[in-house]
Amino acid sequence: MADTKARIGVLISGRGSNMAALLYAAKRADCPYEIVLVAANDPDAKGLQLAAAEGIATFAQSHKGMKRAEFDAIIDGELRNAGVEYVALAGYMRLLSPEFVQGWANRMINIHPSLLPAYKGLHTHERALEAGDKMGGCSVHVVTAELDDGPVLGQTEVAILPGDTPDTLAERVLIAEHQLYSRVLADFVRRDARQG
Repeated sequence: MADTKARIGVLISGRGSNMAALLYAAKRADCPYEIVLVAANDPDAKGLQLAAAEGIATFAQSHKGMKRAEFDAIIDGELRNAGVEYVALAGYMRLLSPEFVQGWANRMINIHPSLLPAYKGLHTHERALEAGDKMGGCSVHVVTAELDDGPVLGQTEVAILPGDTPDTLAERVLIAEHQLYSRVLADFVRRDARQG
């Protein structure tokens, strides 16, 4: 088996804490992937500074005033120019165009702060608390045209404590996200390498 690492592009919109978790996991010698580009739809996204400081190429452009497909075509071009093989969405707060999703079919994954299929979309922690759930958590799934609907690759349950607020639950779920995402991404690219 070739010892080349899978080339990952990460899309972010903000602080990039999940991107950072992927980046630090990639520093292990036995990690099967490397991050080659971090791109954002907000030039002020804090995660861009961290990626640049770690020597990762970055790209940022505001999506404001652009049609979705037009903006996605720019991001797609940057990913392909960087030789990206897989895309990891890490707090990327944009709905993707069908063309973009199709172009990266079965090569793009996302992390979501609920135990899918429960609580797709936003306000996941509020909804879990309102429902009286005993467990929250996070899921990594393959990105498809339907929001938060692709096959689930991995999940971590996080106990909901008495007196939890959406913010306190979100803090613990984020720790679980940071653990889960790098493991699932590694398994995902290894599985493809075996099948390839």
